[in-house]
Amino acid sequence: MAGTKTGDFIELITPFLRRKMSELEQRCGMNSAEWRAIALQYVKNPVEAAVSPQERRRHYESEIHLQFDGKPLAGVERLYRRTVLLEPTTVCAAHCRWCLRGQYPVRTLREEEIINAARYFGEAEECAGVDEVLITGGDPLMAPKLLRTAFEALAVRAPNIRTIRIGTRVPFQDPERINDNLLSVLTSLPDRRIEIGVNVNHPIEFWPESRAAIARLKSTGATIYNQHPLLKGVNDDLTVLAELYSLMRENGIEAHYLFHAIPMQGMRHHRTSVKKGAELAMRLSASGEFSGRAKPHYALMTDIGKIVLYEGTIIARRPSDNSLLLRSGYRLEDRMRWNPSWRMPASVEIDEEGFMCVWYKDGEDEAWSELGLWGNLPLASNDIGPPANSVAG
Repeated sequence: MAGTKTGDFIELITPFLRRKMSELEQRCGMNSAEWRAIALQYVKNPVEAAVSPQERRRHYESEIHLQFDGKPLAGVERLYRRTVLLEPTTVCAAHCRWCLRGQYPVRTLREEEIINAARYFGEAEECAGVDEVLITGGDPLMAPKLLRTAFEALAVRAPNIRTIRIGTRVPFQDPERINDNLLSVLTSLPDRRIEIGVNVNHPIEFWPESRAAIARLKSTGATIYNQHPLLKGVNDDLTVLAELYSLMRENGIEAHYLFHAIPMQGMRHHRTSVKKGAELAMRLSASGEFSGRAKPHYALMTDIGKIVLYEGTIIARRPSDNSLLLRSGYRLEDRMRWNPSWRMPASVEIDEEGFMCVWYKDGEDEAWSELGLWGNLPLASNDIGPPANSVAG
């Protein structure tokens, strides 16, 4: 969750994280799994510059390119019927090297732009079914004043919004920011459900300061949940994931999504194969290592949105660019109704029932010929078609 002005996603590490990395280096060494679990997330790696023609700076397109009340909507995205997304700022405390929004342009909304977005959520015909907003960025907790503006605008302009979600990594990057001023914002709308997604990836990140920050957030009555990527060399291990989810439950954090790392520029070295992620998710679900109440959904963030991996989700493969064809439950006509400016990506095919199927570039840690039953998936016709990550319009 960050931004770039020049196309160079600069390294940004908070003093808190640098101190923790120094402590880990002294205690465990730079070759330890503990030190690497943090360094791989935040230290810029030269391999990020190794970019293939199929990789792009932006993984999916969901902005609403419309005007409302004569003013262009800014910082608004939508892929789903009941949820809209608002980005007050793209500023973050630190730059996660696996960031979904790392290549988004740097921008902070003005107060009138936030108010206009809230009016759109509450008044636009296509928002009649919307009852939830995800405030993300960037990191909304980096800008409490803007977050307060958003809360006040939603309360007045969008009474249909009953759930406000916030995406943040501040508790694990700069926990002292979880202060009384911020907490006063989170308690300012007692009649709304507040949910906070925290993006924690490894057990080592449960520093005492971070545990205390989570406890302070929970004291507001907010629900805390976690969705996070599967990262090669960080958490692509059953023991690590089992400990992570156990610690989450211990600290009152609900499990939501375990995401396969996205096929975006600079991400290749973080990405496992989809199969490895599916095997880890299966073992987590059937290992008996920890409570079933703490287990996540394994999902892929595609050009058209999240797709949870179930039996029958993967319907074909294309060896030429190591891509999978995924069946979704999304219909094109629904998406166009929710977001009239959305354009169907070239990676999409419409099936006989009218649902969108989308090509998704796999990770490369295993060859398809070695994948057993996975290797028996049908091939794309003549192995041709648009690149898995191409987007039209």
